[in-house]
Amino acid sequence: MINSMKDFQIPTKLELEKDSASPTYGKFTAEPFERGFGTTMGNSLRRVLLSSLPGAAVTSVKIEGVYHEFSTIPGVTEDVTILILNIKALRLRLHSDKAKAIRLKKKGPGEVLAADLSVDPDVVILNPDFHIATLDKDGMLDIELIVKPGRGYVPAERNKEEGLPIGVIPVDSVFSPIKRVNFSVESARVGRITDYDKLILEVWTDGSISPQEAVTSAAGILRDHLDICLPSEERGEPAQEEGGDESKMLINQHLFRSVNELELSVRAANCLKNANIKSIGDLVQKSENEMLKTKNFGKKSLNEIKEVLAEMGLALGTKVSEVTESHI
Repeated sequence: MINSMKDFQIPTKLELEKDSASPTYGKFTAEPFERGFGTTMGNSLRRVLLSSLPGAAVTSVKIEGVYHEFSTIPGVTEDVTILILNIKALRLRLHSDKAKAIRLKKKGPGEVLAADLSVDPDVVILNPDFHIATLDKDGMLDIELIVKPGRGYVPAERNKEEGLPIGVIPVDSVFSPIKRVNFSVESARVGRITDYDKLILEVWTDGSISPQEAVTSAAGILRDHLDICLPSEERGEPAQEEGGDESKMLINQHLFRSVNELELSVRAANCLKNANIKSIGDLVQKSENEMLKTKNFGKKSLNEIKEVLAEMGLALGTKVSEVTESHI
């Protein structure tokens, strides 16, 4: 079969503009693409980023003394409809694949902020200064919120489960950690030819995931879907180089994903963060001894990580080539 990619111009990596980068914003460029491929790549990444990345959101609320969302609460400036709108705007990170309950209990007078929430250890409030309500001297709020992991947008009707207690109000949930995505395509030059594409991609997140991790995850989702178009022998299956076990090379579709997607316990996730381990590819290259030298990392966390990696056909101490941020 003729190699159809032989004469194609393909960028070697997606570059992050470091001067403007922040935990919630990233500007990426890649060039040169063949004419038209800049738009193809930019549009595909944008759609996946906006629709398909996992996140966490409030799915229902229970407000003491309130039985439907069209009520008012004595001593509270906001009615229940506005209160729920504010609650839905909370930005959260959930270190679990299970639902968690968090509670807000406060007496007036004063302003109620997201920081006033009593949270589960697996829940992180990303916008603690966010305004929820205003109480007068006689006002009091007692609210239980259910936080769940999910993807995309889920209307309140789908969050309504059978057997919900009276007073539990399902709410619309926006799970996406992506706030905004822009892309543009400019002309790029290769030698004397100037009609190649340069892709410029801008990503804004809510802080629960970095722009780099978001693009990595989106690219992985696209690759997984495109994989079905390839013969099985050409897919990202484990491969071994000549030279025996010591030179073993593992090519696996999971390597470029963020470790945040492993849904580890809070302790294990924090240890990886402190060790600056960002991708699964970074993680599998560490030996067990190296991991145990990480501060606060013990046998329990090690066994947890080994079990999660094993489910993906991976293991610690694997030699992996060029699994770096330059390949996002």
